[in-house]
Amino acid sequence: MTLAVRNLGDTAVPAVGLGCMNLSHAYGSPPAPETARSVLQKALDLGITHFDSAALYGFGRNEELVGPFLKPHRDKVFLVSKCGMRGENGVRTIDGRPEKLRQDLEDSLRRLQTDVIDLYYLHRFDKVTPTPLEDSVGMLGRFVEEGKVRHIGLSETSAQTIRKAHAIHPLAAVQSEYSLWSRNVEMGVLDTCAQLGIALVAFSPLARGFLTASDLQPAQFADKDIRRNMPRFQEPHFSHNRRWLAAFRELAYAAECTPAQLALAWVLQRGKHVHVIPGTTSPQHLEEDMGALDVEVPPGLADALDDLINPDTVSGARYPAAVQAEIDTELLPSEAA
Repeated sequence: MTLAVRNLGDTAVPAVGLGCMNLSHAYGSPPAPETARSVLQKALDLGITHFDSAALYGFGRNEELVGPFLKPHRDKVFLVSKCGMRGENGVRTIDGRPEKLRQDLEDSLRRLQTDVIDLYYLHRFDKVTPTPLEDSVGMLGRFVEEGKVRHIGLSETSAQTIRKAHAIHPLAAVQSEYSLWSRNVEMGVLDTCAQLGIALVAFSPLARGFLTASDLQPAQFADKDIRRNMPRFQEPHFSHNRRWLAAFRELAYAAECTPAQLALAWVLQRGKHVHVIPGTTSPQHLEEDMGALDVEVPPGLADALDDLINPDTVSGARYPAAVQAEIDTELLPSEAA
């Protein structure tokens, strides 16, 4: 396996990082602490240095897990977290006001047990308060000046907002959902990041487990699994999307790789500035994911994938309407309808 590296800010990291959300948040009951730590250890053993957390994940518990575990390796890892979206009294809140971001930062530094965060994202552009982008990004820029943050970024935002924010303070990265079945960033974000020298970090590159060899059964999802409320995992959309899933898997096996590896390799080959941060609770799946670095997607295979999985063949929006309203991203025609 070749550890292909790409830049995040001024640091070269393997193109595959670890999204740590699954270890504490979003998919039902989190794994036992020893299982979560085994995933983090496997990541270190595989040479992963890019670890992505957030104040929101587990309402702080993810940072409390990741930070202490990585502390002995702090000089070798690229530690990432996010502000502006958190859990308060058991409720998810979005608040980008400078004083709230300051509180988020101090809390994250304490939970992560570090003096500096390598990359700190504004988790959401605050349309709730609302807070001007200049205020939120300006505060993140001050964190850099104070030496508490090395680089800043945005998450789930539009090309227009990226350009506006980058003019306020240089962005090192933008994080967005990107996979074969979530192509919103191709409406401007992907190219804008390339033009401005900003890394694009793709979360959910495996379509929340759909683009793997696992046969998901939404009826068996845990009560608090966020996929239960996502249209693509509800009927009739789920059955519609399963119609092309077998053909996708056959393309992967014909290319002598797993479906997950093909899905990740496809994302990585969309640009040299693109990173992926798949999440998992399985050390074995993490090792499988890293194998994507050795998978090539030649033009003929890329064309076949695009013909099979694209905005016209994927059924259902990626988020329910209430969640989508909170996000500052371009909508595909099928989502805007």
